[in-house]
Amino acid sequence: MFFAATTFAQTAKIHSHNDYEQKVPFWYALGSGAHSIEADVFLENSELFVAHNQKDITKERTFESLYLNPIDKALSMNMIKQESLQILIDIKTDAKTTLAQIVKIIQKYPQITAQKKVKFVISGNQPHPEEYNSYPDFILFDYQKLDDLTAAQLEKVALLSLNFKQYSVWNGKGGLTEDDLPKVTEVIKKAKSFGKPFRFWAIPDGKTSWEFFAHNGVDFINTDHPKECVEYVENLKHRTFTNAVFSEVYQPKFSYLKKNVPVKNVILLIGDGNGLSQISSSVLANKGQLTLTQLKNIGLIKTTAADNFTTDSAAGATAFATGKKTKNRFIGVDAEGKKIPNLTEILSEKGFNTGVITTDEIVGATPSAFYAHQKDRGMEKEIAEDLLTSKLTFFASGGKSKISPKHQFSIANQPEEIGGNKADKLAYFMSDNGVPQVLKGRGNLLSNVVENGLTFLKNKKKPFFMMIEAAQIDSGGHSNNVGTIVTEGIDFDRAITKAIQFADHNPGTLVVITADHETGGFSIPHGDMKTSTIEGDFTTDDHSATLIPVFSYGSGSENFTGVYENNEIFHKILKALKFK
Repeated sequence: MFFAATTFAQTAKIHSHNDYEQKVPFWYALGSGAHSIEADVFLENSELFVAHNQKDITKERTFESLYLNPIDKALSMNMIKQESLQILIDIKTDAKTTLAQIVKIIQKYPQITAQKKVKFVISGNQPHPEEYNSYPDFILFDYQKLDDLTAAQLEKVALLSLNFKQYSVWNGKGGLTEDDLPKVTEVIKKAKSFGKPFRFWAIPDGKTSWEFFAHNGVDFINTDHPKECVEYVENLKHRTFTNAVFSEVYQPKFSYLKKNVPVKNVILLIGDGNGLSQISSSVLANKGQLTLTQLKNIGLIKTTAADNFTTDSAAGATAFATGKKTKNRFIGVDAEGKKIPNLTEILSEKGFNTGVITTDEIVGATPSAFYAHQKDRGMEKEIAEDLLTSKLTFFASGGKSKISPKHQFSIANQPEEIGGNKADKLAYFMSDNGVPQVLKGRGNLLSNVVENGLTFLKNKKKPFFMMIEAAQIDSGGHSNNVGTIVTEGIDFDRAITKAIQFADHNPGTLVVITADHETGGFSIPHGDMKTSTIEGDFTTDDHSATLIPVFSYGSGSENFTGVYENNEIFHKILKALKFK
């Protein structure tokens, strides 16, 4: 469903509909953070009872016992944390006689009548507006029409409510129809013109409807699930992101399909934590297309580790780099902890130059799997020492402070110093420690480094292997931050664009794009492509075991379709290069 309006009612409050049917009336809604609580009231033998129907009345369930006594107690104990609390009394019997008894019984509680925090709002059967001002100050009304009122009458109105079913038969799934949407939004606009909080009753009750009403200016959202609704609406702002970072979509040439050029260069791009929903969010926030989505060869990988249903980045990257599944936290060693050769070591022996680019520190789990061999990803000192003897020709990353000054790499101070550099071994540090996120000012640094890094390796006139990691999509998943996921994913696509363009200009280049795992159990319930707005949701702040897409382009890309284990990426790369 698309957001129907750009207005976001950040002040939308929750109305506990038929609150008396909760297991613990009043207290559950109060503790959930609801700002409005509904009680259906019947007058029988001068007693006010709370029930859904007259036949359901029981002597224990009085308005006084279920609501007035608890309200009085809550006020005494300072337990009402809401800035205001509305008790919506839906009168089911005669308006005047029932309301007279309501006034009489509330007046028994001087603490309640003296305060301003809790309001009593009369709904259902009620007197005509001309009579509103004959009632005490603590009695207000729920006006249920769109007819004009006098200023004095309007003063006694706390809430304006309408029956949603008069405007739409929407069941809360998908979106409103093209016919219903303008009717609903127009009536909301008209109701809001009274300058009073607005509520629909008889609405569909679920996350999709809650999102719609919150984004379209409804002030009180009716629900039978106050706790869940409060949590959803309060977090909606933080889970909704409007994107302003874009990837210019490149149309691949696909000329390799006609040339049958042997593979000589391999570019492996890893979006850390970049599952299908993460990719989808970037596609939808980028006006519906990425360079990635122009590719035709697509497969899926299974990501389980040797010792765990859900892999971490160390085991996932080691599977890519070595062709063997291993235990979580292991770097470049098998499940028994034995050192195993990785792609940069294997290919360097065959005359290849090799490189690693990452928006993580160079000692991070994914990049280190392509040069290091340690039994724990946390052994940063030992991993950094492995870098000194690695087969890498080039790397670019954060984490300069983690690396010994004894390293043999020349240093480029700017990305523009990389491409034409004549050094045998070259490094570029994006930062001393962690690399900033796109939302914190990184700009186009990744794609710029990728473009220059590929040029540097090409100029050496030898085949090469390059691993490029967009590390911080994973950070967005762990922190449940939709904006980070979207912008880091789009920035990853800008790097992908440089790799695809390189492949088009350099026949014999194979590009493989995948992820080590998904992070966050991310989903996209709602959004708006016109405004590049994404609402995300999460099931975890950890990795998940969902299958991961593999996109491939160039000579040898036909080998990467199908469904297979993550360690097969290694074997398929060697097969494409015609190495055993």
